[in-house]
Amino acid sequence: MSHLIEKVRKQQPLIHNITNQVVMNFTANGLYAVGAAPVMAHAREEVEEMAQMASSLVLNIGTLTTEQVDAMILAGKAANQAGVPVVLDPVGVGATTFRTGSAKRILQEVKVTCIRGNAGEIANLAGVDTEVRGVDGSSDIDVLQLASLAFKTLKVPLVITGAEDVVVDRDTQVRVSNGHSLLTKVTGAGCLLSAVIAAFLAVSDNVVEAATDALSYYGVAAENAADQQEFLGSFQIAFLDQLSAVDSETVNKKKQITRSS
Repeated sequence: MSHLIEKVRKQQPLIHNITNQVVMNFTANGLYAVGAAPVMAHAREEVEEMAQMASSLVLNIGTLTTEQVDAMILAGKAANQAGVPVVLDPVGVGATTFRTGSAKRILQEVKVTCIRGNAGEIANLAGVDTEVRGVDGSSDIDVLQLASLAFKTLKVPLVITGAEDVVVDRDTQVRVSNGHSLLTKVTGAGCLLSAVIAAFLAVSDNVVEAATDALSYYGVAAENAADQQEFLGSFQIAFLDQLSAVDSETVNKKKQITRSS
């Protein structure tokens, strides 16, 4: 069985990231490890042109400003016109009125291909009433149930990540159980995952397939890295190495995926 990581490495898609200041270096290095090409262009004067020449666009509101949100919408509309997939990472939605309003504005003005966030972010974005605890977005509600409820409101394919990851669209529900808890200690691990999903979307028109393949690949790389390095600093380097080393054969042997319709 083939895996989209081989297509990413062959095609080397250009991933345009309008992302937060904390994670730009890690995201760029991670995309290089995957086999994609990163570009971090935020200026209003160039985002439309860059988005149209890119293979995918990532909109990450981690350190947002009004100017950045405006640039995201310009880039998103340009990407829509060019048929370029758009991934929204609604970092910290629900924390402030500005942050939540900005994410909803993006969704109103840009056709988003998929949304990647943790349970708390997706619940807040969709207005799902659930008890959410802590910055990791942990929740009492089953993550697949949450995803299904959120999809009914947002009507956009969803990727919810946590101890177990899920992908949901109108017809399909997928659970992915790969990964390692050390990822929760690496700043930007979720943001990089959004960019990796964007890279996989650049080589596949099937959103569920691209997101599921990206999650299993990313999780297997984390598992392999944790087997080699148990300490956080060394784990981050080992993880980047594994993003470069893991191939489709390894993913197919170790992936843990459950599908339902």
